[in-house]
Amino acid sequence: MTKILLKNVRLSFPSLFQRSVFDGKEGKYEATLLIDKKDQKTINELGEISNLLMEKAKIKIPKDKHCIKDGDDSDIEGYAGNYSFKAANIKRPTVIDRDKTPLTADDEKLYPGCYVNAVVEFWIQNNAYGKRLNANLHGVQFVKDGEAFGNGLIDVTGDFDDLDDL
Repeated sequence: MTKILLKNVRLSFPSLFQRSVFDGKEGKYEATLLIDKKDQKTINELGEISNLLMEKAKIKIPKDKHCIKDGDDSDIEGYAGNYSFKAANIKRPTVIDRDKTPLTADDEKLYPGCYVNAVVEFWIQNNAYGKRLNANLHGVQFVKDGEAFGNGLIDVTGDFDDLDDL
């Protein structure tokens, strides 16, 4: 396993304070991190690490089984021009602010579209469930605000009628 600090990446689909739920089943703590394709230093480093791990494990893993995907191949808002990096963990990751103070869900500081630093760790899966290049998510640090993905909450107050007191 090889740890790396991803700097100034955008946060997407975060489940940092509670485990994700899929088809009614509890999953893991997870996030997708978007790495700008212009950040060649980080992209090259990730490529080198993943290649070394596969060489060491003496296996070749198809691109569709990597935790890193080309965002241009996705129709998810904000992914074009980036690589998407999915990381997860059974254990809750460390989640901190710029000054390293702990953050909670109530702080509402981490949202899809903000910028974060993240500590991730690659690992090779080679078992009965298949061959994959995966990543554990160990920690996330808020860096700065960014344009939120999606439309956000819609004000529906005007859709209601005024109710007279009874």
